[in-house]
Order: sequence, then structure tokens, then C-alpha cells
Amino acid sequence: MTTTPSTAARLGGCLCGSIRFEAAGLPDYPHTCSCPHCQKLGGGPMMSWVSFPLTGVVFTGELAWFYTYPGETKRGRCPVCGAQVCALDDGASSIAINLSALDDASDLVPVNQSFRETAVPWLAQVPDTRCAAAG
Repeated sequence: MTTTPSTAARLGGCLCGSIRFEAAGLPDYPHTCSCPHCQKLGGGPMMSWVSFPLTGVVFTGELAWFYTYPGETKRGRCPVCGAQVCALDDGASSIAINLSALDDASDLVPVNQSFRETAVPWLAQVPDTRCAAAG
């Protein structure tokens, strides 16, 4: 059974609390990613993301930015505790928020897994449920 995610504003932040944010709007495409960058940045086999309209996200505290794909995608992390908070493509109208940075992401179930070809073989992959949910 799938549920429709709430559009109520969501709160979140980093581990130490130096970065806090509010994300408003419809969450889009909760998914996991097994790309080499997410594996190294997250220190595990994958990271989980969900996008929000960029205009609906307000940060308190100053993120440190690092380009993982130069001139294309940058990652935002806390400069104090190092927690990965978000990812932003240049020119994008939405921002990807790390699911673990949200205070409550219990209704955001990943619907797909990116970079399956670089996923670890010992962990089951997230099934692509986008078509099943739409039908």
C-alpha cells in the first residue's frame, strides 16, 4: 500500500544542529542512490534523497558546498559536523535533501534506486515502484 506524502512543511538539519532547514512543497522522487560519490560521501552502500522545490527550502546556518560533478552538481554539508544535507544541480528548480537530514521522513518511501550498476552485491536493491504506484 502506498500513501501520498504530506505537503506540509518539513523540518530537518545536520547532526550537530548548526544547519537547520524548512522544506515546503510536494516532495518529489524519494529514492536511493548507489553512485560512487554517494557511497564515499555517505560512508555506506547508498544514500537516500528526496527533492523539494528550491523556492520552498530555507536554510539556517551556512552550508559548505563541494562540487562532485564540476560545473553540474554540488553537495551541501555542515561545515561543523560534516553531515551531508543536500545536493543541488546548477540551474535546477529543485534541491535534493538527504532523507536522513529530515526530522521525520517516515512517509517518504524510496521508489527507485539510481546507479544500480555500482550497487554493492550483498544488499537488496530498492525496486522501481514508480509505474506500479501510478497504475
